[in-house]
Amino acid sequence: MTHFHALDQYQEGNSLVHRLDPRVKLVLTLAFVVAVTAVPHGVWVSLLLFLGTIAVIAALARVPPILIFRRSMIAIPFALAAITLVFTVDGTPLATLSVASRNVSITHQGTVAFASILTKSWLAVLAATVLATTTSFPDLVAAMRALRLPKVMVAIVSFMYRYIFIIADEALRLQRAREARSASPRSTAGGSLLWRTKILGGMIGSLFLRSYERSERIYSAMLSRGFDGTIRTMGAEKLRLSDLMISVTFIAYLLAVVALGTIYMEI
Repeated sequence: MTHFHALDQYQEGNSLVHRLDPRVKLVLTLAFVVAVTAVPHGVWVSLLLFLGTIAVIAALARVPPILIFRRSMIAIPFALAAITLVFTVDGTPLATLSVASRNVSITHQGTVAFASILTKSWLAVLAATVLATTTSFPDLVAAMRALRLPKVMVAIVSFMYRYIFIIADEALRLQRAREARSASPRSTAGGSLLWRTKILGGMIGSLFLRSYERSERIYSAMLSRGFDGTIRTMGAEKLRLSDLMISVTFIAYLLAVVALGTIYMEI
């Protein structure tokens, strides 16, 4: 039976990045995202330094760059929602478009703001991708619990990752069943576009009902076994001196890059 594993991004390894404590990696990734967000719009020097940082970390982790690049493209469609800044931010006009008998100007400041948001979103997803690629999910859950994140959040993340593969497998089984009952081996066969849309809607409804019923059974079974909302893991090990030194050095580097961007804007 075919199983769905496309969302499992962890790549085993024994590099310095892999051996780093999961708590440290999680905190440093969050610090990186905050630092990227704090850089003013249009400071491309700082953003290039952050991109180089990701490249160096990926090289140390011996992770194929094309793998991280391909997975990070998921950020682009969401970041495109900020494209309205090109037209709504006041500034120096670059071009004028006629839309519904109205003239809309594309400004330099709006274009810079949009490009900056797009780049920052991509860098943030790059960092998260490197974290997921070099850290197993159980270690991430243990790190979140050790950092005293709300137990409800830890439980939701843990269950989501555990059962999203089961739901995906269920969707694949529904698709195979639909294709097996089709008059043609092609999945697009069976009628008009409207007919296939109705069938797809029925499959989605069936998947939702099956998932809901499964969740009720699982939750009842967990309650009968004494589940109180807390995801328990083995006790976390003490942080090593090397982990602390790497943390301090990396955070200092992030602060320096952000300060460089602020100074660059003031010049």
